[in-house]
Amino acid sequence: MALQTSTIFSLQAPKDISLNEIDAELNQIWQSYGITGEDGGLPSATRATTFTLVVYEPEETQYLLAALGFYNGPIDGILGPQMAAALREVQNKHKLPETGTATPETLTVLREEFAKGQRSGTGGEHAIAGLNSGSPRIADEIALRNPCRIIALFPITGEDEGVKAQVSAYCPIQKQSSSTLICCEYITLSGTAAALERIGGMIPALLIGGLPKFLWWKATPDPNNGLFKRLAAICNNVIVDSCNFNEPESDLLRLEELVEAGVPLADLNWRRLASWQELTAEAYDSPKRRAALKEIDRVTIDYEKGNPAQALLFLGWLASRLEWQPVSYQKESGDYDITRIHFISQDQRQVEAELAGVPVADVGDIIGDLIALRLSSTNPQADCGTVICSETGGCMRMETHGGAQSAGLFQQVTSLSEQKAEALLSQQVQRWGRESLFEESLGVTANIFKLAN
Repeated sequence: MALQTSTIFSLQAPKDISLNEIDAELNQIWQSYGITGEDGGLPSATRATTFTLVVYEPEETQYLLAALGFYNGPIDGILGPQMAAALREVQNKHKLPETGTATPETLTVLREEFAKGQRSGTGGEHAIAGLNSGSPRIADEIALRNPCRIIALFPITGEDEGVKAQVSAYCPIQKQSSSTLICCEYITLSGTAAALERIGGMIPALLIGGLPKFLWWKATPDPNNGLFKRLAAICNNVIVDSCNFNEPESDLLRLEELVEAGVPLADLNWRRLASWQELTAEAYDSPKRRAALKEIDRVTIDYEKGNPAQALLFLGWLASRLEWQPVSYQKESGDYDITRIHFISQDQRQVEAELAGVPVADVGDIIGDLIALRLSSTNPQADCGTVICSETGGCMRMETHGGAQSAGLFQQVTSLSEQKAEALLSQQVQRWGRESLFEESLGVTANIFKLAN
């Protein structure tokens, strides 16, 4: 029998209000629903008192341009030269006036093209999440497990007409709960990037005092962005998802800058590596194989072509654990995106790693998911050979090169049951502060990139 998801009951649909009426309107909602209705149809509703989540959504036009292959710059909500050129390219292609701005006609065309791509399975390399500011989708996932206050910031292009504010409330209706609904408050603020930054000083007053505060920054992280700096300074954790990075290498470098500046950072894409890390560590649990760890000097990692962030973070984790220092870095683009990194081990042995972006016919929800990895040694006597795959078909390239046959251990990954960002986020908000293992792995990854410069 199919499982049914919990129903989300809307206490109030998104309602336009002025910025200074937000708290008063929320109080009014809870006063109205604090007691059971006269018909007894619904239990009483209780407002959330767990934490505050601030969500900064990518600007829709820019994200659509990136998803359709017209734009390769940072997702920052700023109408710069690259974005203007991309808009003119779209307008020229579709015979629209070439204004270089996000006109309503241009945005309509972009939405239609993206929808066509989604239906045909060719919607570009970058997934788009949560473009509709009126959707309670984030609240659905979070409120089911962690009722809270969500403040969603939506940058838009066009004329600066100030900031539009909306409030709403959603409650998951669980069969096992009988008398009270625990609900999630939802505040939406939309305006140009400049307008949102201008009212940034008001946002701290909207956070629930004395409780954890999280910032989910879904755009490109920018240490120099004024609004980002202001929000990062008042939150217990800054959460990103590197699977959506438009320029993975430079964006991961920005993450390292934030870590160096003391920002408590978390990457949802790092969470997706948990099964791979656990199986790799488990492969060397026995005393005999643990002693052979130092013999590993060849690493091959295959990932879905499009975003190397997972492969780079996994390699950074492995190198940080085995104390390898990167010494050279090379990239080749083609049918396969090949990256070769050379390391030096603590005992001065040469270690070679190859990351391969493999074109796949059936791209999953997460761009850049790991497919397979092989750990081996040039020492034929070493018992350290290991092959790990996401599925049987994922090991084809490893088997072609003889990796599976020579491996002392062959394992298959069972990926996380839910890899989508909203579900991972509901786990991430159970913890906060700095994550030393992630920071060490990111540090090695950043050192690899610095070799290219």
